[in-house]
Amino acid sequence: MPYEGMLAESITIYGHGGDEIEAYYARPLGPGPFPGVVVIHHAPGWDAWTREVCHKFASRGYAAVSPHLYSRMGPGEPDDVAARARAGGGVPDAQAMGDVEGAMRFLRAQPYASGKVGVIGFCSGGRHTYLAAATLEGIDAAVDCWGGRVIVDDPAEITEKRPVPPIEFTAGIVAPLLGIFGNDDANPTADQVNRTEEILQQHGKDYEFHRYDGAGHAFFCSDRPNYRVEQANDGWSKVFAFYDKHLNSAPVAATA
Repeated sequence: MPYEGMLAESITIYGHGGDEIEAYYARPLGPGPFPGVVVIHHAPGWDAWTREVCHKFASRGYAAVSPHLYSRMGPGEPDDVAARARAGGGVPDAQAMGDVEGAMRFLRAQPYASGKVGVIGFCSGGRHTYLAAATLEGIDAAVDCWGGRVIVDDPAEITEKRPVPPIEFTAGIVAPLLGIFGNDDANPTADQVNRTEEILQQHGKDYEFHRYDGAGHAFFCSDRPNYRVEQANDGWSKVFAFYDKHLNSAPVAATA
């Protein structure tokens, strides 16, 4: 059996506006080249499960980095830091996108990088993934896992920090998009997922959605009551097949 190993550690990267922010980084040992994945954490925060997701990608041959979007809120347990973020109205979209861009720059700057970078996010991170796919350059594949408020039906949810629903930027999506959803979820609802699909189709986007009966919000999260092992295992298989296709494929040779 060939040797397998990984390096995993907390690091500092440069995020929005050049701010130094925390990030968690996991990569396979070896010369590479390795494609990269930016892991955008869920609303409960930059927690142990987020680090496990980074490990999961590293074990499959990806260099994964998760920027701490609440880093500016100060130290503390993930639940406490997330509570401070909620009390402040959440993270500004522009700031989150700057932090994601910083994570992408970090991945591409590594000597063992293949140059291809995907983005995946869960819950609020799924929303951030959709927004990133629509507004940032250089994303090769994007995965939205049950991102709520991509479509906003309540005007009260339009705020100074989140001024435009991500769905309004759909025309800007260039990278292929994968969506993973539970049909029992309340945010996003099945109807909102239907409407998101309709808009993606109207714009002719390259996307695929997979929807699971018997699953609600956060059904990948093995440390939470909503975890559904069968649906989660199938969902992860879809994620890795998608990234293997779009991040591990050889670049197309230029023609004369």
